[in-house]
Amino acid sequence: MKSVLSLIAITLAFVAYVPYIRDILHGKTKPHAYSWFVWGLLGAIIFALQVKGGGGFGAYVTLSAVIITFIVFLLSLKGGKKDITTSDTIFFGAALVAIGLWVLAKQPILSMVLLVTIDMLAFIPTVRKSWHKPNEETLFTWGLNSFRYCLAIVALSQYNILTLLYPITWTIANVMLALLLISRRKQLSDSIPKP
Repeated sequence: MKSVLSLIAITLAFVAYVPYIRDILHGKTKPHAYSWFVWGLLGAIIFALQVKGGGGFGAYVTLSAVIITFIVFLLSLKGGKKDITTSDTIFFGAALVAIGLWVLAKQPILSMVLLVTIDMLAFIPTVRKSWHKPNEETLFTWGLNSFRYCLAIVALSQYNILTLLYPITWTIANVMLALLLISRRKQLSDSIPKP
């Protein structure tokens, strides 16, 4: 059963990103390169920790996300967000410094906590961009990812901090970004004067 849930979640990962990648190629979605680079790098490390923690088939949902994340990162270099702010660079730098701290930690649980914290630091530039330009993100992708990460949690073979922290955090982050996109789109459309 867990392998079936894992396969469904992996399939949903690719389904979720078809419109996202299409929107990047059409110039509608503009991913923030800093966020996507850090997410891909950390996702690969987190996948290894989940395997070490006994995540089983559920860990492969993370691996599918890593593959997609690097594809989005590569696409963001051409069609991504170009207005990188000082705060974006600070959070990117903090994420890279935290990766250095992770290398020194050499303790799986502390490493997972650090990695997920870094992931969320890397999320800040995307949240900032989405606040100002909510139509530059594909809502469908973030919404479906919320459900996908819930399936990933159920698909895990063992439940411990190494296997659970990442999918729980990303479930919450995806829900929050989807809600932010909905809310900001409504606010911005309401502020446009009606003819």
